[in-house]
Amino acid sequence: MALWQPSTLARYLFVAYLPLVVYASLHPFSGWRDRGLPPFAFLTAPFPRPIPVFDVVANIIGYMPLGFLAVLAVYPWLRRSYALGFGLACSASLSFVLESLQLYLPTRASSNLDLLANTVGGAAGALAALATTRPLMDAEGLQRLRNRLFVPGRRTDLGLVLLGLWLFAQLNPETLLFGTGDLRDLFKTPSGKLYPAEVFLRVEAGVACANGLAAGLLALCLTARDQPARGGVVIFLAAALVVHSFGFGLLVNSQDILSWVTPGALYGVAVAIPLLLLAAGMPRIAQLALTGVALMAATALVNLAPANPYMTASFALWQQGHFLNFNGATRVVSAVWPFAAMVYLVLLAAARGQVNE
Repeated sequence: MALWQPSTLARYLFVAYLPLVVYASLHPFSGWRDRGLPPFAFLTAPFPRPIPVFDVVANIIGYMPLGFLAVLAVYPWLRRSYALGFGLACSASLSFVLESLQLYLPTRASSNLDLLANTVGGAAGALAALATTRPLMDAEGLQRLRNRLFVPGRRTDLGLVLLGLWLFAQLNPETLLFGTGDLRDLFKTPSGKLYPAEVFLRVEAGVACANGLAAGLLALCLTARDQPARGGVVIFLAAALVVHSFGFGLLVNSQDILSWVTPGALYGVAVAIPLLLLAAGMPRIAQLALTGVALMAATALVNLAPANPYMTASFALWQQGHFLNFNGATRVVSAVWPFAAMVYLVLLAAARGQVNE
């Protein structure tokens, strides 16, 4: 008989995905004003001609995870039909609210077609969640795999969400490889003078190494002791490289998929991997301490790194087009990630201290 367990991880992922949708829909959050348009008039407006197929597909894909995670977040607390209704209601109501708010943003346009596409995407995700509840949430399915690979508990689920957000941040092509925590755009600090190529190479290697170490060490802290942690962390960094390449191909140009491959980036990864393999055998408390040191070093380096002349020139001509708002979401996740990870490390250390008392 199947034993269905509510998924804390699914609830955390749902809560994390909601603000990403809101941010992408209302970015850049500036220029709010009443444009004199009747509220909710977009509901009865004719569909745009021609139909913007790209936008429709993007909206459907963007809302599919929302409907999917909404169902898993409440199942089996709610029966299947009610869980499906919750997923549909979340998608439709959130889309309606955001489309209504876009009336007051001069850079956005409210659309009943967008509302329809978002709702369809949420419905598709909700139906997919219902179809996959057995392999995902059965005690003998994916839930069992999660419990076997990682340390049990809600804190671990929160850490897995942080690792997922770190992978999401790698979609941002504007940062150095693995670079997170860059706050210079937020504070509008000057980029400074240009440095010789060898200086930039060393800094770029340091950013890639320190950030890769920080994320990899966090993954090690969450991995169960009897699991192949070394292989897992190498796979994790390899996945980050794939995601970063995909971000270049998706947001910039398919021909630029490997533009991030530089000597500095490769040196940084080449140093980070053996250090992580060594750290995998250390006590958990030592891994936690090293993660904190790596986070602080990575954040300092990425904010002190000189500008890459080639990338600066390339992005000056970059037409973000349809992906402007999506890239804004990746940028904000990238900026806040190391600070959220540091808070999480404090929670882990406090929990470990309570266990040792």
